[in-house]
Amino acid sequence: MRMIISVYAEKCNGCGVCELICSASKEGVFNKRLSRIRVVSIEPTIDMAVACRFCEDPPCVKSCPRKALFRDSNGIILVEETKCNGCGWCIEACDFGAIQLHPFRHHVIVCDLCDGEPKCIKWCPAGALQLVPLSTVTGKARVQAVTKLFNYQSNR
Repeated sequence: MRMIISVYAEKCNGCGVCELICSASKEGVFNKRLSRIRVVSIEPTIDMAVACRFCEDPPCVKSCPRKALFRDSNGIILVEETKCNGCGWCIEACDFGAIQLHPFRHHVIVCDLCDGEPKCIKWCPAGALQLVPLSTVTGKARVQAVTKLFNYQSNR
């Protein structure tokens, strides 16, 4: 069963703690640019965290000319850093914007779910993140984002 990090848009306040915890866990420093999860703003007050969706037939893996990206037996997308030259084809191919170029090394970075215990979920102060089976989130994120946008527009 494929697990993903799901965001509850109505709870996400855009604080960026998930990004800082991720970078500290993966890189040893608090630097949002080194995070494998991203907070994106849809409107001034509408923020959502975005992480890899671990697609069934991942376009990022298919687009890599150096075969540096691959799916492991759990469906997690992994990067073989020695093969990756940072060309960016996988970044362009990702429909979710979940792959980033490491700003100091010439390879890409992507969420690997921290061996099944994502630190971003544990430390999210708003409780906006959960690790859930992909099958349970179909359409949920879109509905929540639209609801949050509608509430924002209504309260103007």
